Amino acid sequence: MNYFEFRKKMFDLACFNTHQVYAWQPDFDRNNFTRWIKKGLLVRLRQGYFAFPEYLPRPDYAQYIANRIYRPSYISLHAALSFYGMIPEAVVQITSVSPLKTASFKNAFAEYSYKSIKSELMFGYEPRAMADGKTFLLATPEKALLDLLYLYPFYNNESELEQLRLDEYYMQEILNRTRFNEYLYRFGNKALERRASILMQIYPN
Repeated sequence: MNYFEFRKKMFDLACFNTHQVYAWQPDFDRNNFTRWIKKGLLVRLRQGYFAFPEYLPRPDYAQYIANRIYRPSYISLHAALSFYGMIPEAVVQITSVSPLKTASFKNAFAEYSYKSIKSELMFGYEPRAMADGKTFLLATPEKALLDLLYLYPFYNNESELEQLRLDEYYMQEILNRTRFNEYLYRFGNKALERRASILMQIYPN
């Protein structure tokens, strides 16, 4: 098989893995991956996952790939808070949560980190539409905030919470407090409830 046949079949997927390739071509020569990467025709995302370099400059594809190289997962924590403009810093990693073990990957698209949570806490995320019709999974602002407080328990006092530099207007006027409290109840975690209470006292509505 030549590269152009392969590209015609796989290009619209943007991100794909070896299982998808072998399902289509069981006798595919895996050495093609190495050759095509060396020629700059493919980008290696992690073991067994690849993308086409034409997607590198396209908006939102770094986020799209985050969901697909470690599944199930959704973007949350600092990356989601930055997406919504809730924190001032630009993030250096695309942070996600997953019921799988904690992991991290680095490739030409981005640095990715995945924090492990219980499978019953995999809620509170939505598909976000991209310009070409694809979607990626992103935590709601309320869930991103609760995931952060849950996974980083050192945010347990006013001083530490203020270090997040959360946008005051967003916290007081935009954050859906009803949804926040509903999600908080679903965690069933007293320590998290205490941290969330301190946070809400800092940003009263």
